Amino acid sequence: MDLSAANHRIPLSDGNSIPIIGLGTYSDPKLTMKGACAASVKAAIDVGYRHIDGAYLYQNEHEVGEAIRQKIAEGKVRREDIFYCGKLWATKQEPEMVRPTLEKTLQVLQLDYVDLYIIETPMALKPGDEPYPKDENGKWLYHKSNLCATWEALEACKDAGLVKSLGVSNFNRRQLELILNKPGLKYKPVSNQVECHPYFTQPKLLKFCQEHDITIIAYSPLGTSRNPSWVNLSSPPLLKDAYLNSLRKKYTKTAAQIALRFNIQRGVAVIPKSFNPERIKENFQVFDFSLTEEEMKNIEGLNRNVRFVEMLMWSDHPEYPFHDEY
Repeated sequence: MDLSAANHRIPLSDGNSIPIIGLGTYSDPKLTMKGACAASVKAAIDVGYRHIDGAYLYQNEHEVGEAIRQKIAEGKVRREDIFYCGKLWATKQEPEMVRPTLEKTLQVLQLDYVDLYIIETPMALKPGDEPYPKDENGKWLYHKSNLCATWEALEACKDAGLVKSLGVSNFNRRQLELILNKPGLKYKPVSNQVECHPYFTQPKLLKFCQEHDITIIAYSPLGTSRNPSWVNLSSPPLLKDAYLNSLRKKYTKTAAQIALRFNIQRGVAVIPKSFNPERIKENFQVFDFSLTEEEMKNIEGLNRNVRFVEMLMWSDHPEYPFHDEY
């Protein structure tokens, strides 16, 4: 793969292409200052990012849209330069809810289309406006997914010009095959957004996806914020890894830049999340060096098969994706 090419993009199977590094915009609305997300998106676009990963669930798409529109108005970018990924949440998977949900995202962003729209999780929750539905005893309210029917509704959104490309997130091999083998499939998923980093390299899922022309987009490519409510804290922090840090001197790069470069060289797109302008800039400075074949193998050898984002609160969901090997 030529990583010196303009904008460092990966071709997708539908003719579209995705910038190999993007900005993740997930944040806890209770902990994030108003305007912080807009500021980070503007900073990222100024640095050279063209891929912005968001979701209606994050409650900050209005800020993302405002930042993108401002940079277009300044003449810094054109709309077609920006690759925005939005997500269909677990409570909106009923086919008749899909288009209105996407239209709501477009309305909030004030954009005419999104570049990629993905099913955020194969696990459906009770349909409705409550994003995390539970009963009066605090038990999760699950819903029986029909992922093929949801997919058909997404295909109709693509036909209507509301989205350029369709993908999924957190799908295992079986769930991907469900879509790929769907009778009358019109558009196959171009991407699968999953956790992927040197401690969790996903070799089997990556190989399966490559064989089916599905691009892996790595969330938590630097490990994660260590939020005990949803993160496995028993795992050591990735960025303190001795081997990643041992390469700092040779390349004058941080452990984070080494970890990002590792995935990029495997053809995996990365969406590190940061609201810190210096970090945003640093995470983008990964195109002026290459890891050797031996270093790539050594980093692959760091794999501990450890998920930081286990989503154990839903481990009894019939479609919980992480019981399968991959």
